[in-house]
Parts: sequence; structure tokens; C-alpha cells
Amino acid sequence: MSGTTSELVTQLRVPVDRLRRRLDPATLPFQTTAEVEPIAGTVGQPRALEALEFGLEITSYGYNVYVAGRPGSGRESTVLRLVEQLAATKPTPPDWIYVHNFQDPERPIAISLPAGRGAQLARDMDEFLRAAQQAIPRAFESEEYDRRRRAIIDRLNQERERLWEGVQQFAQQLGFAVELTPAGVISVPVVQGRPLAPEEYERLPEPVREELERRNQRIQDRVADALREVRRLERETAERLRQLDREVALFAVGGLFEELRERYQDIPQVLAFLDQVREDIPEHLHDFFPPQVPGVPTPIAQLQALQQQEHLARYRINVFVDNSQTQGAPVIFERNPSYYNLVGRIDYRATFGAMVTDFSQIRAGALHRANGGFLVLHVVELLQNPFSWEALKRALITRQVVIENLGQQYAVLPTATLRPDPILLDVKVVLIGSPLLYYLLSAYDDDFRELFRVRADFAPDMDWDEQHVMGYAAFISRVVREQGLRHFDRSAVARVIEFGARQVEHQRKLSSQLLEIGNLVAEASYWAGKAGRDIVTAEDVETAIQKKRYRSDLIAERIRELIAEGTLKIETRGARVGVINGLAVVDLGDFAFGKPSRVTARISLGRGNLISIEREIALSGPIHSKGFLILSNYLAGAYAQDFPLAISASITFEQAYEEIEGDSASSTELYALLSALSGLPIKQGIAVTGSVNQYGEVQAIGGVNEKIEGFFAVCKAQGLTGEQGVIIPTANVQHLMLDDEVIQAVAEGKFHIWAVDTVDQGIEILTGVPAGERQPDGTYPEGTVHRRVMDRLREYAERMRDFGRRDERGERDEARAQEAAADPEPAGNGGAEDDSPSS
Repeated sequence: MSGTTSELVTQLRVPVDRLRRRLDPATLPFQTTAEVEPIAGTVGQPRALEALEFGLEITSYGYNVYVAGRPGSGRESTVLRLVEQLAATKPTPPDWIYVHNFQDPERPIAISLPAGRGAQLARDMDEFLRAAQQAIPRAFESEEYDRRRRAIIDRLNQERERLWEGVQQFAQQLGFAVELTPAGVISVPVVQGRPLAPEEYERLPEPVREELERRNQRIQDRVADALREVRRLERETAERLRQLDREVALFAVGGLFEELRERYQDIPQVLAFLDQVREDIPEHLHDFFPPQVPGVPTPIAQLQALQQQEHLARYRINVFVDNSQTQGAPVIFERNPSYYNLVGRIDYRATFGAMVTDFSQIRAGALHRANGGFLVLHVVELLQNPFSWEALKRALITRQVVIENLGQQYAVLPTATLRPDPILLDVKVVLIGSPLLYYLLSAYDDDFRELFRVRADFAPDMDWDEQHVMGYAAFISRVVREQGLRHFDRSAVARVIEFGARQVEHQRKLSSQLLEIGNLVAEASYWAGKAGRDIVTAEDVETAIQKKRYRSDLIAERIRELIAEGTLKIETRGARVGVINGLAVVDLGDFAFGKPSRVTARISLGRGNLISIEREIALSGPIHSKGFLILSNYLAGAYAQDFPLAISASITFEQAYEEIEGDSASSTELYALLSALSGLPIKQGIAVTGSVNQYGEVQAIGGVNEKIEGFFAVCKAQGLTGEQGVIIPTANVQHLMLDDEVIQAVAEGKFHIWAVDTVDQGIEILTGVPAGERQPDGTYPEGTVHRRVMDRLREYAERMRDFGRRDERGERDEARAQEAAADPEPAGNGGAEDDSPSS
């Protein structure tokens, strides 16, 4: 290694103090979290809080809210807290009830009442029915009623007798007698005071019989008139009796009705319902009398009593939405937003072997309960339930909720069922979901952007500043108090804050995933208890972090074992041409770890083809494929200005059997290719990560901490030599939050981390040979990496050119031979004429 290269290697090493940002506990203005006031809201989400406040307070149509953020960011608890605070300042919305529609029973009537009066009306109607069932039978058992009823009936009887006597007198005047029989009224001629027998009648002269027939017809006409009069009188009597019953019944319950009307005189719809009940009761008086059928078996009597209660139910109240216990506006958080749970349903009950329903079987959904307030839903749960999303949109667009069972919507033939009045809707809906779902709904659902006009974004991180440091401390204080945990001293708080920075891999940011922070607080308190401490220290927090890692890194440990035993070939000593250690991150959901992979490159004479074996067999993701294609353009731009690329190169991840995705290995692949072209070996103790652009600039990647720690663990297992380390992009230095073990090894010179901006810097560290800068004549200095690569490529181009020339000469020689075979020399025939064609 030259002196210049050695200086560069030293210069590019990342200082120990930049490998991790630490928080000095002494800078915290408290000793323990017992001195810190618990935070009431969330930490580090000013943009989301402002959007939420705006969206919740604005009352214009369509300003519902979509809360976008990652799970665990506090979005749900924040939404519920803000909604509940705002709801407490809002007026309590009215109750809703359903009542029987006496004109059209299939269309129950919805009535809105002030909060609490719906349930009161239901109780009042129940009490009214109980009182009516006592008052009405008692009124009909009175002597006054009996006297008036008998008077009406007696008058009918008197009129009947008068009419009958008139008929008899008229018949006598005509010489006939009339008799009542089961078959009707018959008239018989009377001669000398006795009825004429049929045979005697037949012996009468014809003129006499004709006269008798005429008289009999007159009598029959008079009888018919009398019967018509009787039927008229019976109808009048029935009407008088009905009016009597109506008068008695209404007199019996009149006081009850007046009391109800006075109590609800400010609600016209209730008064209209009471008037309908008042008109209906006299038509169904039998429902108010206890069944008294002697000799009827008990089951039948019970059945009759059940029928009676079924009939009386039409006078009761279905309290659909009861806000009597609600303080302010309702807040409904529905975790199972199925179609019926969202928009309500119509239940059925078995009665006498049949499934029946009525207005009392109408059940409210979350939209009804949240009416006048706030409805909070998780959008994933909403979309997972069939028909729920469309039902919610329909309700918000029409501003009313129509209760309709799914069977009615999708039945082949329409069926007779209830069609309740729709409920007018005034609700603020808050959807909680991921940013991806917001983008998809915005792109593919035309109604979404009209209905959800406010987006509240919960950021995944926050600045590491004094305000948010104290916010973390206040959050820890809240978790401790809410869960009854041990308080944290300031060293423990400082370690939690550093953990927050590691979660987002940034030295100037803290994680807003408060769920993870809360979990760490609970686990650290547990380990402090196991250690016999009443106050949680930084040591307990560190124990909690390491124990969590130990519970999760079984797969990482198995991979390291495979590397240690040689099953997976990873070398951390020596140098190899065209072989380099790349780094990848394996994400297991709640745990991620770095895994080294061997990348190899082979070259041969060809026509400028660069082949990624993973890409050829469809094990390469689109981003990795893009990164690989950049290599071709880099080589062409760097070397193929005066001659073509006459090589064929193949690059692969050895012993990789899963899909390769991401462009963080593009610089690794380029280093391997440059090594293969230059013939310079790469130090196997150095692993590489970083993407590269067409100009050879190294760009930032993700998972830098996991990658470094993963390769460090492999080097440690194989033995640290002091020559090992990792090359990372300079842009990733700000993301370093490494474990103490790695930092200690770097401080002791046993391990190194280099940060590079260009491929030239990286190849110089890997080979110990200067990369070389292009000179004015387009060449590179002798002995540099680029000069070796250019010389090799030029050699390949010349060999390809020479090979092409040989091919051309061979083709010409072959063509001449073919022509000679087609045109043989003339045979010696003594000057005979040659008949062959001339050449």
C-alpha cells in the first residue's frame, strides 16, 4: 500500500465519536421520572395535531378526516383523546325512536326527541299500557256501562217487536198468518180462523188462488221491508254499541292520554303518534281484556296471552338511539365495522313457527350511535368487511342512514319486509390507516377525496432536540404511572432516548413509534425488579434491549453458525480477485439483522454483455435490476470512449437462494467487477454496502447499523485481525447508532468503518492501490486501478478486433475455395475446345 493510499484509508475512517450519538444524563433537569409531569397527548406530531384540530372542528360537508401513520405511532390514542376532548364541549344529540305506523305498518316512523326523552317516552308508554289494561276492563264492568248497553239493546228489541207486530197485522188484514222459521218468514192463508192446508189450497178455484198469490206477494214485500229495517236498526245498534265502547274506553284512558300529551306537547311527532294510539285502542279493545276462555288447556291459554302481548306491542316504543347517559357528543370507536354493525339491521323472531318482524326489531348501527358526534374506524377493518365501505360512503353522501338488510338488496325476488324511515345523519368520521391505503383510495375511489378532505399525517420520527427529549421523559412518566411501573432515573431515560434514535437510524431524529418505546419501558421495569432495584437504571434498559434481541435473533444466530462451520462461505481474511463481501438486511417484522453475502465476478472476451445471474433466473427485484444496469453505463462512460467494451461479465450472489432486492449492493458488484478486470485482489476482511450512480458516486442505503453489526459478528466469530471493517456511504454516517461492542472494537483498532463518496475511494481501500484520476489525454496513471482496467479492456477490444479479422480472412479463403471447386482447370485433350464457362 502506497503512502498516499494509506493516508486516504486513514482519512476516510469514521471517528469513534461519530459512530453513535449519546445523551449525557447530567443534561436532563430531573433525577427520576417521578419529578416529570406525565404528558397528556402525544410527542412530536405538530403537523398531525394541527390537521386533526382543523378537521374535527370544521363543520362543512365532506371534511371528514383520514389519519395516516404507522401502527404504534400513537395515532389511535391521539385521535381518541382529541375527539373526546372536543366531544365534551359539544351539545348532546337527540334520541331516536321508532314507532308503529298505523296507516302503513311496513314503514315504521322515526321520531327525534331531546336526549333522554326517548327512554322516558318508552317508560311512559309501558306504564300507560299497564294502566290501560286495568282501567279499560274496570270501566266495562261498571253498572253504568251495563245499563247503557242494555238500553241500546232493549231499544233494538222493541223496534224489532214493533216491526214484527206491524207485519202480523198487515198479514191478518189480508187473511194470512206469518211465522218465523229457520228458513225465513213464511205466510199461510187463513180460512175461518185456521191455516189452510196445502191440499186444501190446491182444491181452491184458480181465481181464488191467484188472488191469494197477489196478497202473499204484498205480505212478502212488507216482510222484506221489515227485515231491511231490522238490519238497519241492528247496524245502528252496533254502531251505538261501538260508540259506547269507544266512549267508555276513551273515558277510561282519557286522563292517561292527557297526561302524556301535556308531557310531550313540545314534540308534534309524539303528539301525532299519541293521537293514532288513541284512535286505535277502541278498535282493539279485546287486547286489553285478560283471556277468559273456560276449559281451554293451559298451553293454548299461554299462546293466547302471547298473542295479546304481540298485539299490544304496537303501542310500545323502540328506543333506537338512547343518549340519556351521554355527556356531550357521542364518540364511537367501532373495531368490527361489519355492514350490520355499521348501518344497523332488522332482526327477526320466531312466532308460531314463522319468522316475523316489526318496528321493535330494528337495531341501531355505529353510524346511528355516533350521529351528532364522532365515529372512529380503522380503514383496514372497514375494507375487510364486505359492503361496509360502500355503505359508509352512501350514508355520508346522502347524509342519511337507510336500514336495509343485505337479503333485501341481493334477493332474486323482492320480499315484503319493513322499510323504516331513514335517519338523518350528522357525523364526523375519522379513518385511521396507512399512507399507502390513502394513496390507493385517492387514486381508485372517486368519492374518497370528496368525503375525506382532511389528511393528518403522523410522522415516523421527530427531531432530537430539548423539547422532544423532555417529551420522551414525560411519555415515560405517563407509561410508568398508567401501568404501575418503577420510575426511571435520568440515565435510564437517556438510554431510552438513544434507543429511539436507533429505531429510526438517525443521530438527529427520534422515533415516534411510541408503542415500541412503551414496550421497552415496561420490559426495563421488569428487569429492574429482577435485579432488586426500585428505580430503573440505564443498565436495566440495556438489559431489556439485549434480552429482546436474544429472544428474536434465533435465525441470525443460525446463519452465523453456518458461516462459522463453513457451510456458508464467507472469508474475513486474505484477498481474492473478483470476490467481495456484500451486506444485506433480513427483516423479520419485529427484528432485523445484517447478513454478509459473497459476491463474485467473472469476465471473458465478449461483446459488452454484463449478466446478473439472479436477474437471468428471475431472482432479482426491479430495484436490484436497475442498480445492476447502472454498472454497464458506468463502465461505458469511464472506459469505452475510444474502444468498445469487448467483454462478457457475470456477477452473482453466491449461495443466495431468495430474491435479491434493493440497490445497496450495486457498489459491491462494481467493486467485484473492477477487481476482476484489473486483476487486483480485494481484501476479504472488508465488507461493502452502498448504491452507486452512473458517475461512480456512492449513495446512501438503509439498515446501515444492522449491516455493520452483522459483519462484525461474523468477524468476531472468525477472529478480529485489526484489518477488518465495513465501507459505507458518507451520507450514512449520520445514521450510525451502533452497539457499544462495535464502538469499543473500533476504538481499540480491532475493527474499522470507512465512509466513502465515490467508487474510487472504495476500490482504493479494498485493493490498497490508488484508483487513479483521468489525465488530460484520457488515460490514467500507470499502476492505478483504472489504468489496469483500461489496459485490460483495450487488450480485450484488440483481441476481439483481431479475432474479427481472422474471421474475415477465413471467410474470404472459404469463398475462394468454393469458387475453385465450382470452376476446375481444363483437362489436357490436345487442344479440344473447352465448353466450360469462362471465369
